[in-house]
Amino acid sequence: MNVSATAGQAQGERGLAERLGLKAGQVVQEVGWDEDSDEALRQSIEELTGNEMVDEDYEDVVDVVLLWWRDEDGDLFDALSDAMTALADGGQIWLLTPKAGRDGHVEPSDIGEDAATAGLSQTSSVSAARDWSGTRLVAPKARR
Repeated sequence: MNVSATAGQAQGERGLAERLGLKAGQVVQEVGWDEDSDEALRQSIEELTGNEMVDEDYEDVVDVVLLWWRDEDGDLFDALSDAMTALADGGQIWLLTPKAGRDGHVEPSDIGEDAATAGLSQTSSVSAARDWSGTRLVAPKARR
């Protein structure tokens, strides 16, 4: 029974990254990691993509930016603008914020406002992990 529980758990963890629409081979840049970040989600992303996530110092383009963000982290518009500079054409930002009722929760209206100001479109929201909501943000294709 222990073996199947472990296999099921691994499938569940991989499912976290699949929920974000990530694919094998993608380069994911992680920004804003802290001790409260969800380790199961992080492992799931690395397992699914087959790559370790890169940090803010990475100097090439990335397919996805994973941005952990809490209400007290500062200016979300600035963080989104910075995150966009690393994105490849067609790339996306997954903004991960604490769920409602959790410390550091960010109001959806604030996310929508700052994303729009940064020139990003909000395309979907998911429950990314136990304590984290994910908002998928993309740059409009017309910007090229």
